[in-house]
Amino acid sequence: MVNEANSPSHSAETALLEARKSKAARMRAGGHNPFSNQLVAGAGAQSFDIGVLRTEAAPLAGADGRFDDAAVRAHFADRAAHLHGRVIALRATGGLSFIKLRDRTGEVQLILQESVLGAEYTGLDLVDIGDILEAEGSVMASKRGELSVDITRFRIVTKSYRPLPEKWHGLQDVETRYRQRYVDLIANPGVAEVFKARGVIVSAVRRVLDGEDFLEVETPSMHTLIGGAAAKPFNTHHNALDMNLFMRIAPELYLKRLLVGGLERVYEIGRCYRNEGLSTRHNPEFTMLEYYRAYATCAQALEFGEALIRKVDADLAARMPASHAAWKEGRPFTLSEPFAQVPMAEAVTRGALACGIPAWTEAVAHGDEGLVALLRTDFVDAMKEWSKCSPRAKSIDWSNFRKGMNKLENDGERLFGLYEYLCEPYLAEDYRSADGSKSLPVFITEYPYETSPLARRNDMRPHLVDRFELFVHGRELCNAFSELNDPEDQAARFQEQVAKKSAGADETMDYDEDYIRALEYGMPPAAGFGMGMDRLVMMLCNQGSIRDVILFPLLRPSAE
Repeated sequence: MVNEANSPSHSAETALLEARKSKAARMRAGGHNPFSNQLVAGAGAQSFDIGVLRTEAAPLAGADGRFDDAAVRAHFADRAAHLHGRVIALRATGGLSFIKLRDRTGEVQLILQESVLGAEYTGLDLVDIGDILEAEGSVMASKRGELSVDITRFRIVTKSYRPLPEKWHGLQDVETRYRQRYVDLIANPGVAEVFKARGVIVSAVRRVLDGEDFLEVETPSMHTLIGGAAAKPFNTHHNALDMNLFMRIAPELYLKRLLVGGLERVYEIGRCYRNEGLSTRHNPEFTMLEYYRAYATCAQALEFGEALIRKVDADLAARMPASHAAWKEGRPFTLSEPFAQVPMAEAVTRGALACGIPAWTEAVAHGDEGLVALLRTDFVDAMKEWSKCSPRAKSIDWSNFRKGMNKLENDGERLFGLYEYLCEPYLAEDYRSADGSKSLPVFITEYPYETSPLARRNDMRPHLVDRFELFVHGRELCNAFSELNDPEDQAARFQEQVAKKSAGADETMDYDEDYIRALEYGMPPAAGFGMGMDRLVMMLCNQGSIRDVILFPLLRPSAE
């Protein structure tokens, strides 16, 4: 087994680390703090963010993007530029050196000349890529027409001890990128753009909701009971109270208590925790938006949900136009056309017919109930024949489909199971834009009540609930429904959950007696809406994995 500490790469890194520490020691010996905290512009100098400097200079560029030195010097003649940022490139040729400096707003070239700096030019021997500099000088254009700053004064304000990884430009190693996000952000500017976009998106969601007179609230993230969703929680313990607690899987039941209390429009954007596996769509710690609106229906929530996403996307386009244009171009879906709205039973029928299985085609001629009836009993003997009927039929995960269906207890759950295996994996190919080039977002509506323990039954069809989920290119984004406010019905649904837990199910809710008490005081009719904020960022920024939109995703311990 190789000892990492004695490996050649580790030895080389150690040598570089020691060399940089030696430079810091030389700085201290010369009376300079390698970790300074004071940045002061000289007399007649103006402190600039690099992006602001570039914006001011932009009108001076020609049609080819090149700057004229005389025009730039004339514009900035009465003031020097005072800048600070990280060194991301450094090259020297005799008495002339070039540094590329980056701050949060952009990059600019610094030109350092021995003829200008004199003895201070030797201080460049202490500068390494990764160091954070303060620099001051005249704004000008290089011989190649690049906006630059002719430096008259510079100093290291933070010494970078650890060198950036070899070939750090465009760092690709996934493990390094996620474990050392600070390096990822330096090496891949596009990554920083995604996280800037995340901030824009969250702010835009808040603006839309605030504009509709919603009140942002905070509810507990440690619960005494499991509730608000069907998921396995994380357990924790409060020592002083000697109480076992659960990290919340959803804020739903507390938010609806606030409707009872008269806060008729409330929302929360907060962390939730589910003790589940990791995937490109799942992280055990994630951010959820939930809002509850009294005197609204599921249909109104659907309309508002589509409008909310469009408004947030428009805000992102306005605030980050260049990045948004690139993300939009790469999206496999479109927001430019109305979203599809498909009842679950209709989706199941369409999915079944697409499989081209004669027995299924005959069954759905009697409605979705016919297909459910056909698949109530074990269909292991027919699977081999069915799987040969079409490419779609061949692509079904037959083994898991059979195992899953055999565990279901009622026809409502079976309809949902059919949807999960026959429809959900194919939404992106079944629902397309008018020209067929992009997929359409799809609202799946009219869920079986057995699969929706907190949703209100439909008055005309009580075997269904007024609920929808939104899928964008096959990824679930939103879940919403008209809220159940009948305390007796809710109590019975909680009892069903408890019975399932007793039978061994591990993703069920507890019986929440206090919530039933709250409903007994009277909760107004309401619509509730939940949306994963991480998935919204993934969608709008065209990112393939949830880990690409969470700054510090949960990972297995490093093997090092």
